[in-house]
Amino acid sequence: MQFTLTSFLLTLLAILTMAAAVQAPQKSVIISYPEGTPMNVMEQAKKYIKEAGGAITHEYNIIMGFAATGPAAAFDMVTAMGTKYNMEIEEDQVVSAYDGSSTGGMGIN
Repeated sequence: MQFTLTSFLLTLLAILTMAAAVQAPQKSVIISYPEGTPMNVMEQAKKYIKEAGGAITHEYNIIMGFAATGPAAAFDMVTAMGTKYNMEIEEDQVVSAYDGSSTGGMGIN
């Protein structure tokens, strides 16, 4: 009974997320999973993101993870799907070692 209720609630959340995703602003994220996470868990997340109107922009080989763009609500659902496996979602952003100062760009004074 508990499994049926959980499945129903996840399905309902997925439907509501997809409906909200139609007009939601896009967000860029990096999603990673710890070693030992079943591959089908990551594949389900990628499939869901695509179904919600998002895209997988890069798949990593060194870590178990991928970069994606999509509606923020879709990533909320992916987070709920991955809680059992301690997956992490972080905003994808540009990282630079140059800070714009005249100290050689490394922040050294």
